[in-house]
Amino acid sequence: MEKWSLPKILEALHDDIQGKLTTVRGAFAHPGTKGDGSENVWLELFNTYLPKRYEAAKGHVVDSKGNFSDQLDVVVFDRQYSPFVFNYEGQIVIPAESVYAVFEAKQTLNKEMVSYAQSKITTVRKLYRTSLPIPYADGEYPAKPPIAILGGILTLESDWKPPLGAPLLKQLNSNLQQGCLNLGCVAAHGYFSLDKKSNQYTLHQNHKAATTFLFKLIAELQFSGTVPMIDIESYSKWLDK
Repeated sequence: MEKWSLPKILEALHDDIQGKLTTVRGAFAHPGTKGDGSENVWLELFNTYLPKRYEAAKGHVVDSKGNFSDQLDVVVFDRQYSPFVFNYEGQIVIPAESVYAVFEAKQTLNKEMVSYAQSKITTVRKLYRTSLPIPYADGEYPAKPPIAILGGILTLESDWKPPLGAPLLKQLNSNLQQGCLNLGCVAAHGYFSLDKKSNQYTLHQNHKAATTFLFKLIAELQFSGTVPMIDIESYSKWLDK
């Protein structure tokens, strides 16, 4: 009888993701359909393997002042403590306070796509986020500061040669402020990550990139802690407008 093998299981997960992305890229002719297909592959991966306190969806993010982000391909948000602002027929609007991470999903990695992702992620990070004190039996804890929102890009291939090298680093380092990308996966080649302490990027060449990236994302989410307690009544004022 063949024994269980953890390396084979993890490799199979990566192969499944890369295979689906490759099929989407090769089988779908329409650019919009191709894009939707790629997004769905990543959304399925996150919603299957991230802890249930998180959910991933395509959508817009809004703050209590009425400001909206651009539409993001993948938003990872809290579903344990935070409500939707709006969810109808597949159109989702998520309160800024509940967001943990945002990603753009593209077919390939290049300067234009990285710059585009940086710009889209900026529209989320600049939103205002509320935070209320947390009550407990003997009083209340002070309001916690909003967590740092992770940003990244998800692709199958890279136009650069090498796929993960100096040109990628140059573009990533061009925006280390509101548009910085903390994580990115190029399923066919590897992934990159930003070290918070050194503010330096590491490029990880890996033939099981989808799986290793997923584990890295889960680890980053663990260190993010829990989103702050949302002041939901700050949104209700718009009902009087």
